[in-house]
Amino acid sequence: MIIRSMNNQKEFPEGTTVRNCLIGLDAFPRGTLAALTGGIVCELNDPLRRDCSLLPLTLEHEEGRRVYERSLRFVMLLALRHLYPYQQVRIEYSVGYGVFVRLPGIELHRQDIVRLENEMRRIVDLDLVFIRKVWSREDAIRYFEEERQPDKVELLRRRPVPTITMYSIDGMWEYFYGAMTVSTGYVPVFTLFELRGGFVLQLPAGSDFDHAAPYIYRPKHLEIFHQSAHWCEILGVTNVTDVSIMIENNNLRNFIRVNEALHEAAIDEIARKIHDGNKHIALIAGPSASGKTTFAARLAVHLQMYGHPSRRISMDDFFINREDLPVQLDGTRDFETIEALDVKLLSDTLTGLLNGEEVFMPNFDFESGEKDYLTPPTSLEPGEVIILEGIHGLNPRIVEQLPADEIYKIFASALTCLNLDDHNRIRTTDVRLLRRIVRDQQFRSYPPEKTLSLWPNVRRGEEKYIFAYQENADSMFNTALHYELPILKLYAYNLLKDVPADSPNYLLARRLIKALNYLPDVDPSLLDEIPPLSLLREFIGGCTLDHDE
Repeated sequence: MIIRSMNNQKEFPEGTTVRNCLIGLDAFPRGTLAALTGGIVCELNDPLRRDCSLLPLTLEHEEGRRVYERSLRFVMLLALRHLYPYQQVRIEYSVGYGVFVRLPGIELHRQDIVRLENEMRRIVDLDLVFIRKVWSREDAIRYFEEERQPDKVELLRRRPVPTITMYSIDGMWEYFYGAMTVSTGYVPVFTLFELRGGFVLQLPAGSDFDHAAPYIYRPKHLEIFHQSAHWCEILGVTNVTDVSIMIENNNLRNFIRVNEALHEAAIDEIARKIHDGNKHIALIAGPSASGKTTFAARLAVHLQMYGHPSRRISMDDFFINREDLPVQLDGTRDFETIEALDVKLLSDTLTGLLNGEEVFMPNFDFESGEKDYLTPPTSLEPGEVIILEGIHGLNPRIVEQLPADEIYKIFASALTCLNLDDHNRIRTTDVRLLRRIVRDQQFRSYPPEKTLSLWPNVRRGEEKYIFAYQENADSMFNTALHYELPILKLYAYNLLKDVPADSPNYLLARRLIKALNYLPDVDPSLLDEIPPLSLLREFIGGCTLDHDE
C-alpha cells in the first residue's frame, strides 16, 4: 500500500501501524498524538489496510488538543476512582486551557488536589496502554449500571447504533466519543488548580509541549458559569438525557418558557444597572454567533421601560476602507483586528454625541468596501442611551478617549452548561459554530462548507482580540439557551451530512454530527413556542426585532 505525507510517499506492507508509517515517512514530529486521514482521526497503533495520506496531529492542531484532553481526562478519572471509589465526577466547562471538575457532594481542598495530582502522575509514569474494544450497546449499558453511572446508561439507551467503542486502563472502562492516545505516557504535561470546591485540570497551550498553560483567574467569567449552573438547577437539566426525558414527558414547552424567562430577567437586571448608574453608552462585545445583535435590540426594549430611548450603533460602520485594511499572511484582508477600525473617527463621533452635537454617522458598504455619509446629521435625544455593538467593544483603545463614568460594558457569549454525560461536555465553541451554520444558511445562503472553512480564522481572531478583554466587562450575559441544541439539530443535521468525505471540512462536520446524534429529535411544531424576541430567533429566523446583520 502507498502511504503519503505532505512531503513524501512510500510503500508499506498492509497492516503497518499509523505510527510506523509516519516514522517511515519522516513525518513524526515531536508531540505527535494521532493522525488524520480522509477526514477521520486514526490512533497511532491503528493498522492501515489501503493507500492513504496521513497528517500527524499534535497540540498545535485542534483535533490533536481534543485527543490529548480525552486521554488526560481518562487518567484523571482513573486516579479519582482510586481515591474516591464510585464517587460521581462532573467535568463541566472550559477555563482557559483547562476544564473545571467537581465531585458533587464533596468539597476538595488543597491537600486533596495534591494527592490527586500525584496519583495522576503515577499513572502517567506507568505508561499504561489504552485498550480499545467494540462492545454491544447492551453490554455497555450493563457495565455502566454496575458502575453506578446512570447518566451514561440513559444516554446509551437512546443511542441510535448497536455498538460502542470502549476504552480501558487498569480494568476501568470508559466511553469518550473520539480517538485516544496510545497510552498514558503520551499525556505527561498538566497541572491542577483548586477552584470553587473543585479543581481545574490545566493542559498545555499551543506549541509548548513541555509546560501546562498558566492559569489565569477570570472571576467574572467564572461567575457567569456559576449563574448558568444555578439556572441548570432551576431547570432540572444538566445532561442531554435530561432534555430527552423532558421531551418524552411532553414538558419541553414549559422548559422553553422558563429558559426565556431567565433570559428576560437577566437582561432587565443589566438595563436597571445602566439606568441606576446614569450611563449613556452601553458597549456590547462578544464572539461570533453569540447573539449580540438580538441582545442589543432586547436591551433597547428594557431601557425604554426605564425611560431611556436608545440609539444602536454598529462598530462595523467604522471600518476603514477595504483597500486600506491590514493584509494577513494568506493575502486576505483582516477584518478581525482592531486596526481594521477607524478608532479615532469612532471616538470623535461618540464624543460629539455625548456633548449634544450633531454628527454625521458613517455607513460601511460591504459590497463596495467603502464608507459613505449619506444619512442626515443626527444628535441624541434627552436621556437617550447609545448601544454600541462590536467585537472590539471591550478593547481599552475604544474607550480611552471617552468619560469612563458614562460607559457600561457588557460581554455576551453563549456558555452552555449542558453535558452529553457527566464526563463529556458539549463545548461552547461547537454550539456557536452550529448557530453560525444555521444563520449563514438561513440569511446569507452560505453552504455549511463555507462557514466551516472560515471558522478557524474566526476562532483565532476571537482568542486574540475578544476573549483577552472579557474581564473588562461590568456585566456578562450568557446567551445560551438549554433547549437550543435539539432545535439547532432540526436545521443543521442534514446540512452537515451533505458535507462530502473528500472535503477539508469533513472532520469538523463529522464531529458536530456525532454530537447531534445524541440529541433528541423534536417535533417542528414546538418552534411556535419560541418567542419572536428570543435570542435563538437570530439564527433560526422568525425574529420580529430589527436586525442589522
